[in-house]
Amino acid sequence: MWRLLFALLAALLAGAPVHAQDTAARMLVQSSPLAGFQFHAGKALWDQLKVGAPLTLVREPENPHDRNAVRVDWQGHTLGYVPRRENQAVAMHMDRGGRVEARISRLSLQRDPWQRIEFEIYVRL
Repeated sequence: MWRLLFALLAALLAGAPVHAQDTAARMLVQSSPLAGFQFHAGKALWDQLKVGAPLTLVREPENPHDRNAVRVDWQGHTLGYVPRRENQAVAMHMDRGGRVEARISRLSLQRDPWQRIEFEIYVRL
């Protein structure tokens, strides 16, 4: 049993992206389309956004539309939200004091605003 747990932990850590400037490992936990792009600053900032750009996730437990709301910001501007159907685990992790990071993983000039920005969420190990 312990061998299996150790092997699983080792495999998990081996697959976690580690960056040279980071001293701690992080693990990709979610990749999502950005919800609400059409209602926020994304269109005005489009030419400044780049794949790989860091995003800030902000918990909004008092949001009247969704108690698990997690806002997605870029350089102080709201771009949208983690989709409602995918935000519960991230919200719970943040509520427990867990550290999360996010970055833009894809930009696409699609008509459908749900296909404009895709982003990834990481947790620190």
